[in-house]
Amino acid sequence: MSGPRYAIYFAPSPESPLWTFGSAVLGYDAATGERRPPLAPAGVAVADWEAMTAAPRRYGFHATLKAPFRLAEGASENDLIAAGHAFARRRRGFELPELEVSNLDGFVALSPVEPSDPLDALAAGCVEAFEPLRAPLSETELAARLKAPLTERQRAALSTWGYPYVFEDFHFHMTLTGQLPPAVAPGVVEGLSDLYAEHVGEAAMSVDALTLYVEEDPALGFHIVERFVFPN
Repeated sequence: MSGPRYAIYFAPSPESPLWTFGSAVLGYDAATGERRPPLAPAGVAVADWEAMTAAPRRYGFHATLKAPFRLAEGASENDLIAAGHAFARRRRGFELPELEVSNLDGFVALSPVEPSDPLDALAAGCVEAFEPLRAPLSETELAARLKAPLTERQRAALSTWGYPYVFEDFHFHMTLTGQLPPAVAPGVVEGLSDLYAEHVGEAAMSVDALTLYVEEDPALGFHIVERFVFPN
């Protein structure tokens, strides 16, 4: 199956400290589509850090709300943009919960210190609202997803929604590395925690928009198309 892939993500404003931090860590700014010098933890060589962040760099700094998908037959990017603005008009912003750098099964990511009902509700709403515009997974895409160890509920979600980690299995996170060896991950968590405290600290952050990303060419990765800002 060919054609671009789209995704509905949470991404902080490109002017925010959180965006600057996340993009610097990945060495890629999805708002401009440009590479940038990576922000590596202390003690990690730049070349090694570029390898550690290669997988998430392709997707840009984000938290997944509606996982990457191709457009349904007859649907266009303009349809998706219109749907995004219509969805945003029905939402209201809320405070982003406190985040911490954590080890998620070998992947280092920013995740909430405590569960957030508003984040869970936003993600569930996105899964449902944009589903009519999603093309079914190809056999190749489905096979790739099924390589992961999934529960029966996750397999059912994959069949229905094209992604296994939705609703009860959704966990908000903003990935900062690919999978790391067990001996390496703790040091990276510590180093990124220090950088997060330095560059972001306790700056107030809010969830006030959705962001539409597109991948037109897998070699180039995802970049931002438009932000759907919630009413004040």
